[in-house]
Amino acid sequence: MAGTPGTPRVLRAMNDRAALDLLLEHGPLSRTRIGKLTGLSKPTASQLLARLEAAGLVLATGTTAGRPGPNAQLYSVNPAAAYVAGLDVTPIRIRAAVADITGRTVGEFELPTPGRRAQGTVEQVVQAVDEAAKAAGLNRSDLHRVVIGTPGAFDPSTGRLRYASHLPGWHSTTVLDELAAALAVPLEYDNDVNLAAVAEQRVGAARDHEDFVLLWNEEGIGAAIVIGGRLHRGWTGGAGEVGFLPVPGTPLVRHVAKANNGGFQELAGCNAVLRVARELGLTIPGGGPLQDQAATVLAAAAHTAETAERDGTPDAEAHADPNAGAHAELLARIATGLAIGLASMVAVLDPELIVLTGSVIVAGGEPLRALIQAELAELAVPRPRLVIGAVQEHAVLCGALQSALATTRDEVFDTSR
Repeated sequence: MAGTPGTPRVLRAMNDRAALDLLLEHGPLSRTRIGKLTGLSKPTASQLLARLEAAGLVLATGTTAGRPGPNAQLYSVNPAAAYVAGLDVTPIRIRAAVADITGRTVGEFELPTPGRRAQGTVEQVVQAVDEAAKAAGLNRSDLHRVVIGTPGAFDPSTGRLRYASHLPGWHSTTVLDELAAALAVPLEYDNDVNLAAVAEQRVGAARDHEDFVLLWNEEGIGAAIVIGGRLHRGWTGGAGEVGFLPVPGTPLVRHVAKANNGGFQELAGCNAVLRVARELGLTIPGGGPLQDQAATVLAAAAHTAETAERDGTPDAEAHADPNAGAHAELLARIATGLAIGLASMVAVLDPELIVLTGSVIVAGGEPLRALIQAELAELAVPRPRLVIGAVQEHAVLCGALQSALATTRDEVFDTSR
């Protein structure tokens, strides 16, 4: 099939987008620097910048004063060219943020979700968006797009949320339409773990990787799958819902739609961390969500392992810490459980990289990662590299913003229209 003719208008738009992407990546640049990076002549680069400035997409932001040679005008992307919002919805709270087109967060807001009540979902989302926009000095109408991340996944054939019975108020088949009507802003939805993968892919540990798996361990275990640079969501949106993955070491779970636990989650989730810790006689911190308790226990175990390695005592039992042996056993058992589940995924997907994230895994740090890597090497033929996620604070929210920004930039930066 013949390619699209390279008309002057199309070529100008391609050069415009290349320059805007360079400004996003490098920050303020001079006309000369943009010309060198794009391969454009100085006159063409000048015309490009004048065109983008007239369109409100770039701003003159100072000069290269203080450097050798004559001062040169610097240009940067206009932050006010567009704004987006992202939401991270959990059973206990909604966290919202607004970012400008450069990706800088300019407003945030958080509120508790309505507990077990199913009413008020739309109102809560609207409030979260409006308050985050207000914190940014904006109105909702100033937003170009909103992306919402939730546990589970909305089945595209029914519009119903699946795999997240613990999220009240989101299971109506009309909730998406109600939200779209109430917000009156372009709206998208995605699974929370998928959005964590977007964050790692765009600004985290998976940058420049086309094929990777992200394993999330927080309140529940989940995975995101990226193939050829694109998220694989599955026929019903449920790709990566591995919490009930049948694994050795746990009873076979039947009627999983009605079950509350089992499978991979039972083997290596936050509940498993606490169960093993109790068996080993370790103190469990009281109160708070289970994932926070599990993270605290694993963080203590990781600290013990790191201290032992630093002090040159590889035998944990010989370390001065009376809990050293129990800590080592806890890390080993959880690492084995996580490696067992990963082995099934690796056998099917053969990814280049596995990103380990979520508060429970992150708490185990490098000691846990190294143990999982070693266990997986014995359980699976493929040998993907394992890394701890780089986006450890509000990863789902970061992914929601990055997802919204990607689509919005494609729209706003298209100067061919």
